[in-house]
Amino acid sequence: MSANNQRGVRVGYQVPTFEYGDSPHDTFHRVLAQALEAEAADVDCLYVMDHFYPLPLIGPLDGTMFESQTLLAGLAASTTRIGLSPLVASATYRNPMLLAKSVATIDAISGGRARIGLGTGWFEREHRDFGFTLGTLSDRYGKLTETLEILREARSEEPGIVEGRWYRCERPIMNPPLRPDTEVLIGGGGEKRTFALAARYADHLNILADVDAVPRKVAAARERCEEIGRDPATLFTSYTAYLFLGDSQQAAGDSYRRFLADRGPIAAGAAGRHFVGTAESIAGQLHEQVIGKGVDGLIVNLVVDGHVPGRITEVAAALSAIKAA
Repeated sequence: MSANNQRGVRVGYQVPTFEYGDSPHDTFHRVLAQALEAEAADVDCLYVMDHFYPLPLIGPLDGTMFESQTLLAGLAASTTRIGLSPLVASATYRNPMLLAKSVATIDAISGGRARIGLGTGWFEREHRDFGFTLGTLSDRYGKLTETLEILREARSEEPGIVEGRWYRCERPIMNPPLRPDTEVLIGGGGEKRTFALAARYADHLNILADVDAVPRKVAAARERCEEIGRDPATLFTSYTAYLFLGDSQQAAGDSYRRFLADRGPIAAGAAGRHFVGTAESIAGQLHEQVIGKGVDGLIVNLVVDGHVPGRITEVAAALSAIKAA
């Protein structure tokens, strides 16, 4: 909701999968190669998922999945400019001060490039299998709210006491410090509770929704800001788009149909967030359907071929026209 002509359209890249048929060591280096390519292509931030299993939309349950904070630390040591963030860290998986300490460490390693991405969490199977309590939706919003409160304290010069139902902190000494201007992103599509938390605590709202709902989501985010007296222009908004590319429209369509046949109804159910075509045609779709509807930035997920050398560069070049608009 900020002024695009002043700040430009930021483009982030989300690593889509860790399942390449490699050893875990080689898989890390494939991810690092994507980070380095994104950095060279002037992508604003690299995002990784915070899960213990691959998402059903993306890959098999027994596929490779790295722990997000450890992975970001490894990438921090081998990159120089690109931002680094989970998309998004579940408030159910970590004590907030442990998360603050992890982010501060990644920030120190990277020279000030760490960001905080947060959400409520939702993946019931991995919570159960790994011994975490998912809880009710109200429980999860409670944990997210307390996490945000504690992170606000952790970013202050003199952290105080937070006593919550789920989490607490008592004047923690942060060294290395968590920068006061560390960007906090909240991801989700809930127009009431999620967007209200973003208006209250976040610098960046990442909107998860079918593209047809984007105008309504933008309006809701603006309303949540206005309800608490916040200037909506101070809350940066982005949209996560899942891209299926090809050298021609036919090739892209063929790739997409193979993906749908492989992943089944789960993938088809998310079709409203899928963009199919050449890099240039997808850039046009995103410009018209997302940026043109009031969203400030994009986070792109190259679902099937982000690991293919040159793909990130191709997409970033096509999206650069939007960045300059």
